[in-house]
Amino acid sequence: MSETSGTGTAPVGATGATGATIELENLTKRYPGSPLPAVDDVSMEIKAGETVIFVGPSGCGKSTTLKMINRLIEPSGGRIRIGGEDVTDIDPVRLRRTIGYAIQSSGLFPHMTVAQNIALVPRMTGWSKARVRSRVEEMLDLVGLDPGEFHDRYPRQLSGGQQQRVGVARALAADPPVLLMDEPFGAVDPITRDHLQDELIRLQRELHKTIVFVTHDFDEAIKLGDRIAVLREQSHIAQFDTPEAILTNPADDFVSGFVGAGAALKRLNLTRVRDVGITDCPTVSVEDPLQHIFDRLRDGGTNEVLLLDRRGRPYKWLRRGDLMRAKGSLARAGTLVTDTVTRDATLRDALEAVLTDNTGRVAVTGRRGEYTGVVDMETLMNSVQELLEADRLDALEHRHDLEEARADRTHSEQEGFGGAAKA
Repeated sequence: MSETSGTGTAPVGATGATGATIELENLTKRYPGSPLPAVDDVSMEIKAGETVIFVGPSGCGKSTTLKMINRLIEPSGGRIRIGGEDVTDIDPVRLRRTIGYAIQSSGLFPHMTVAQNIALVPRMTGWSKARVRSRVEEMLDLVGLDPGEFHDRYPRQLSGGQQQRVGVARALAADPPVLLMDEPFGAVDPITRDHLQDELIRLQRELHKTIVFVTHDFDEAIKLGDRIAVLREQSHIAQFDTPEAILTNPADDFVSGFVGAGAALKRLNLTRVRDVGITDCPTVSVEDPLQHIFDRLRDGGTNEVLLLDRRGRPYKWLRRGDLMRAKGSLARAGTLVTDTVTRDATLRDALEAVLTDNTGRVAVTGRRGEYTGVVDMETLMNSVQELLEADRLDALEHRHDLEEARADRTHSEQEGFGGAAKA
């Protein structure tokens, strides 16, 4: 997902931090009365600036492993190092103030405003009022929420997606090198979830944090992860590799079960809208005079324009006959835009959006939902064809390698048999 910074590590609590390495060494968690450990002897190294996804069946210990990193759950054994510093024995409260944490329900305090929620950790760590105020504005802008509009709202006044954005802003407010995310998008609707995933991808491209993300959704893991750790029971690692490597070469039947059917189509989650042809289309605004809109439709060399709202966001598709039939009323004319994608959306997201829209294309939007272009069905299908062709060539190459290995093995066996006969 991210463009890994590759600049080494940052100490816990460093300001201006990008990412920090995380090392888990023989990490174990045993609960009293349980015959088996919940997490058994897990060791892994996560690179600075990398996004690693923990995926596995319910009860396999992935959330427990995550929570041991910031010691919300205390390990029974093993070591944890962040940025080279052993954090196993330091004060857990101090540790948690240096690690961002986002959960499924956003975890916002309902009696606090959005600004107060975001400011919480910076204030606890001793930031000045001016610095806190500036950081709140910066973080709201970063997650695509207008500071003037959302600063003084309470969580109950936000949609689920907006609450999750504020939750991420709060987790990042003190500029931690590490961000832990425990199924943060699991409670929102599919369209909002896609947009939140895109937002996280965009944020990571800008910030280069070290992100450890828990999910049960393998498609989400493919979309977000630089590497994926597929976990068995007790968090035993079945495979820890890039999404592409897991899709093309699953380690065993357990991993294959997570990949599921249609591995080639799942590779659509590895290509972004920004990697294909984004084009422009004629646009008009709800603030434009009706005559201008008529002229744009008549003179634009197209049968259709995209109507933008007052904030420049896609609102409706307008065709030539729409305004005539609606007697010049924009309120009654056109077809509402039901879905958009960002530049960080996957090809699969874009394809699904196009297939649910009868215009044959989908609008591409920026940080605050503003129009930036369109991607059409032809472009997407050409990209899908290229992926399928690449998969076909990979399969042929893999088959060729297997045949060569089989021939080498047969030749070796024959030589061995011949030598034995001579003896």
